[in-house]
Amino acid sequence: MRCSVCGQEAVIRLRHAGLRLCPQHLVARVEKEVEGAIRRFRMFSPETRVLVAVSGGKDSLALWHILAKSGYRADGLFIDLGIEGYSGRSQDVAQAFAEERGLTLHVVSLAEELGATLDELTRIARGKPCSLCGTVKRYLMNRLAWEGGYSALATGHNLDDEAATLLGNVLRWEEDYLSRQYPVLPGEGKLVRKAKPLVFLSEREMAAYCLITGIRYLKEDCPHAQGARSIVLKGILNQLEDRYPATKISFLRQFLRVRDRFRPPEPARLGECQSCGMPTAAEGTCRFCRLKEAVTRHTSRHGTPA
Repeated sequence: MRCSVCGQEAVIRLRHAGLRLCPQHLVARVEKEVEGAIRRFRMFSPETRVLVAVSGGKDSLALWHILAKSGYRADGLFIDLGIEGYSGRSQDVAQAFAEERGLTLHVVSLAEELGATLDELTRIARGKPCSLCGTVKRYLMNRLAWEGGYSALATGHNLDDEAATLLGNVLRWEEDYLSRQYPVLPGEGKLVRKAKPLVFLSEREMAAYCLITGIRYLKEDCPHAQGARSIVLKGILNQLEDRYPATKISFLRQFLRVRDRFRPPEPARLGECQSCGMPTAAEGTCRFCRLKEAVTRHTSRHGTPA
């Protein structure tokens, strides 16, 4: 198998792109796609202070690596969710990555911010782990980006993630979510601009990029993700992709083609949480603060969050 660009030995075949690539041109393609997405959707400029949400996985670490390599002012943020047997290993990987490259990594503990780990919160709030995780991460990422003076928050959502989210929103015809699904969402006030520079890159490409560039990442999945709806949707899309290559990229690009006829959605009219002062669509207090109150009540009755 020969590289479609230079004719050298290829290491990966990308059926959805009609390409066979050697290590050099796989790296070049990934970095070009990231830069292209940043420019096309006007995510941020080289002068912008960007905070990259880092999990220890391949996508977020590769994104941070690419932004730093390209000269962007990018720091990392790791949220220690306190997931037993998982969060510690994730943090070790993220910190090792930052130290090896002389990058700045901010670490925040959910237990310190909320009074409970995600494992404990799941038992207290009796909610689905992925839903609770999304709530606390979105709040903390936005608050810490705003408090740190960052103008943009970048996440490692890739093509597979975005296609699965789109499929879920279409199946339920979630018009509100569909109107907000876009590679970049503008910020306003204490709501920081959010960007997804890996939007057109597949999981296979990101895994290959990490292997070629020597990025060590945590390969295991979060234990709470087992049976998650997003995993099921990804499985369905993978089956379609195997039979009909380019299903995912076509699905997402056609959606954005229609979506591009309109301006990206303006941030919803938000008030300020009466407790923490951060943006919220709810009256009174935001959901994070309500969860914090629930943890406090539980602790006062039982002595510990567990």
